[in-house]
Amino acid sequence: MSVAFGMMRGMAESTVETFAVLLCDAAQRRLGELAARELAGPRYDARLIDRAAELALREVLARLWRTGWQPGDVHQIALRRLDRWGVALTSDVLAGCGGAERPLLERWSEQHGVERVAALLVVLSVLEVLLPLPRLPEVPVAAERAGVDEKVLARIRALLAKAESTSFPEEAEALSAKAQQLMSRYSFEQALVDAPGPRAGSARRFWLEQPYLGPKSSLVTAVATANRCRAAFYAKLGFVVLVGHEVDLDLVELLSTSLLVQANEAMLAAGRGARTRSFRHAFLLAYATRIGERLTDADRAAGAEFAEARLLPILARRRQEVDTLFTELFPHTTTRTTTISNPEGWTAGREAANHARLTVERAQVEAG
Repeated sequence: MSVAFGMMRGMAESTVETFAVLLCDAAQRRLGELAARELAGPRYDARLIDRAAELALREVLARLWRTGWQPGDVHQIALRRLDRWGVALTSDVLAGCGGAERPLLERWSEQHGVERVAALLVVLSVLEVLLPLPRLPEVPVAAERAGVDEKVLARIRALLAKAESTSFPEEAEALSAKAQQLMSRYSFEQALVDAPGPRAGSARRFWLEQPYLGPKSSLVTAVATANRCRAAFYAKLGFVVLVGHEVDLDLVELLSTSLLVQANEAMLAAGRGARTRSFRHAFLLAYATRIGERLTDADRAAGAEFAEARLLPILARRRQEVDTLFTELFPHTTTRTTTISNPEGWTAGREAANHARLTVERAQVEAG
């Protein structure tokens, strides 16, 4: 038995705060089942331990809010690093469940049919994941987020949905290009009517799904670059920070989500070679590179059709605003280079991007 839990003997009347600290200590030292069985035993008051568990969870979340994390980020981490019970408990804590009459853990255990030792193990697993999370830079959000007009969003979504579902490469290519041109034109129109604010530009986190986080971040970066945004990849945590103006960020999120689906479908349809990790890695990187080229071409075509003399200086100013904000948020980034070990995968990925849907450099944050 650990020293900390050996000291618990005779501490049955100790405070909730003391046991909350001990729970965090047990989680950091990964005592797991040993600690859960000790705390679930008859020696300690069950309600006191439940209160301590709730306090520990809420205190950890409070620290995360102070260090740049947001509720959506914590939920995404839980989805990626915890089992279904850990996700469920994290969601309940985020939602503010619990109350003065009955501790959160007591209610949660009854609701999910989880016996006491297992419930405490879930608490410890959640603490084990959340406690080591690093500080993140504050993500500035626009004071008033108008977002994209719903009618425009509906048109873009309809085009992307068709691109995702069609089995004809030429049709998918045309639909994706048309979606990008529509996005670009809408962005240009908004740039002309939006008055510059005290802090122009904002940022948001775009979480990626395992596996192949690196190539997927390249695809998101390609979309961001083509739409006047910047991107920084947190490799260890699995998200990309997008920096730009609100309308552009909305459009980048929308198109990135669709293209990640399209890329996965194209990769799975690429043949038997697609079963190897090296093929898929090369395929997705090539796909991202070619997608970036095609989106940039579509954006330029939209700009050429948009006959408005005031646009160029406005876009130049907005680009400078985005670059300035990006440098403030990420003063220390490294350029990540990737070696392609499967030429067949690279060729197939580039061909898929050429025909099916519509070298990207991305900044990687060293911390995290």
